[in-house]
Amino acid sequence: MLTHQPITPFQEKINQPLSKNKITVLQINLGKKCNLACHHCHVEASPKRTEELSPEICQQLIELITRFPQIKTVDLTGGAPEMNYGFRPLVEAARKADKEVIVRSNLTIYFENNFQDLPEYFAKHQLRVIASLPCYLPENVDQQRGKGVYNQSIKVLQILNKIGYGINPNLILDLVYNPPVPRNYNFCLTADQAKLEKDYKKFLKESFDIKFNHLFTITNLPIGRTKEYLQNHHLYIPYLQFLESHCNLSTISNLMCRNQLSVDYLGNVYDCDFNQMENLAATTDQGQKIKVKNLLELNNLDIITSVKTAPYCYGCTAGSGSSCGGSLV
Repeated sequence: MLTHQPITPFQEKINQPLSKNKITVLQINLGKKCNLACHHCHVEASPKRTEELSPEICQQLIELITRFPQIKTVDLTGGAPEMNYGFRPLVEAARKADKEVIVRSNLTIYFENNFQDLPEYFAKHQLRVIASLPCYLPENVDQQRGKGVYNQSIKVLQILNKIGYGINPNLILDLVYNPPVPRNYNFCLTADQAKLEKDYKKFLKESFDIKFNHLFTITNLPIGRTKEYLQNHHLYIPYLQFLESHCNLSTISNLMCRNQLSVDYLGNVYDCDFNQMENLAATTDQGQKIKVKNLLELNNLDIITSVKTAPYCYGCTAGSGSSCGGSLV
């Protein structure tokens, strides 16, 4: 058990402001509607949420994608991004502009009414699918994400394999591992990504004849439902202390927030999805909050010089690091 020492401000730990690099990734959170309500969800998405992109903001984002060649990747998330307004228009605009498009899918959405065509739609547009499968064992997945989610996920992975995902080099299928939410003071870092990927691939191939490309290990950051649980069980500060005590400064150069803009369904701009969920908005050097329309008016994506940081940034720098693309070192 760690003692209740104050958390060192992240900027003080790295001994300098966290500078922003040239923007190459546009991550868009289309809204909070989702067919699941996972225990670890930092977005706090669920079937009861109604917040989603508006036609006006969708059009601004399409213009942003079309206008700036420096955007190489458009990363669509949610909620279940496929359920929220603007998903297909954004996909098609980005692919027309020759951008890589990532869809962060929970897989089970394919069983909902009006979404059964998603595998073929993804393949048609060569979307990179990054799918949540927080363990390769059913009991762990169902405990985190709901009863029956594991079996549905396996069926969808088999469907994706059948149409070429994980096999055709143009149809990339990646999986995401995240550990269970800490239940006591026995905190741990995510497992070694390369080793765990081998374990996933062996088990899924032998058990279900499933193939995939990469496994990404992502640390549970203490925000959203994870933060609420930790606070209710008096684990929030100790968990932050644990993450700080394992801060690895060699991860700093690869942090995803440095070359990414994160946009919410209202058109507000953040440095990353985690800051978005904590309402820590990106600002200009003059302290002005930024919206998509401001980027269009200024005709410039690179108006942010420093990333806004908070104690939960230690989650991205602990151990081998963590990002939307897995470990950093």
